[in-house]
Amino acid sequence: MPNQTITQTNFNFPGQTSVYHGKVRDVYTLDDKIIVIASDRISAFDHILPKPIPQKGAILNQLAAHFLNATKDIVPNWLLATPDPNVSIGKRCEPVRIEMVIRGYLAGHAAREYALGNRVLCGEKLVEGLKENDKLPRPIITPSTKAMEGHDEDISRAEILSRGLVPKDIYEQMEKYTFTLFAKGQQMANEQGLILVDTKYEFGIADGQVMLIDEIHTPDSSRYFYLEGYEDRQAKGEPQQQLSKEFVRQWLIENGFQGKEGQKIPDMPDMFVDNITFRYIELFEKMVGKNFMPSTSENVLHRIEQNVLKYLASNS
Repeated sequence: MPNQTITQTNFNFPGQTSVYHGKVRDVYTLDDKIIVIASDRISAFDHILPKPIPQKGAILNQLAAHFLNATKDIVPNWLLATPDPNVSIGKRCEPVRIEMVIRGYLAGHAAREYALGNRVLCGEKLVEGLKENDKLPRPIITPSTKAMEGHDEDISRAEILSRGLVPKDIYEQMEKYTFTLFAKGQQMANEQGLILVDTKYEFGIADGQVMLIDEIHTPDSSRYFYLEGYEDRQAKGEPQQQLSKEFVRQWLIENGFQGKEGQKIPDMPDMFVDNITFRYIELFEKMVGKNFMPSTSENVLHRIEQNVLKYLASNS
């Protein structure tokens, strides 16, 4: 498998007005469109890790497109085209600076908070007697602020509305879409022998309409368990078999890093980097039901530029 990775991009497309380099994606803005390039960078605990992950960007981009296309009939979204394995082009939206995190199980951040004795998360009361990875009585939305830099922070629905961070009618539409998308995502996961445990959605406004933006249901934004054996593992108190980025976070924690001040990001061995690639491919193939075709391009950046230019020329 080719190991050429995309660590950064620096394009200048016709009509380009700005560029934003995020943790994982580089976003090029045109007048009414954005060009989103999925790099091979990987982040955890709000830090970009030193080593890129071969093929990760292409896997994420194609997974996101798969789920956006599968849900566009129930929730409008920003995606217009995917002219390259690493590129999505879509409508330019004004982002709502709140991430809609939805949880169906006590896992990850929620489980860590619960273990500390906290029984209220983002204004949502959690029942007593839960074990890590137990199914919650009902899915709950635990929003977080979308920080331009640094850490996102938990926030409650009541605080969002009282501070006027999002108008009430828009927030209620986001809530409705979040529950609808999560139900669809869980159904699609179950059909492939997986459980969609938790995920996050981001929304924006275009032409006065609330639209789904960014990626959905990828391992960067979601956590999956294997459906087969879930009940048995819970009954025995065993860890769940996961398809998500949580194993990266766990490895970092075991090696003394949680993104806290003064902590140094540990060096990731090449074998572990390769393992991340294989995990991402496994999730793609499990979720989409077909083989992942890795790029064989000798010059990935040149390929991306040419494919984007071709799309812009034919859609000008």
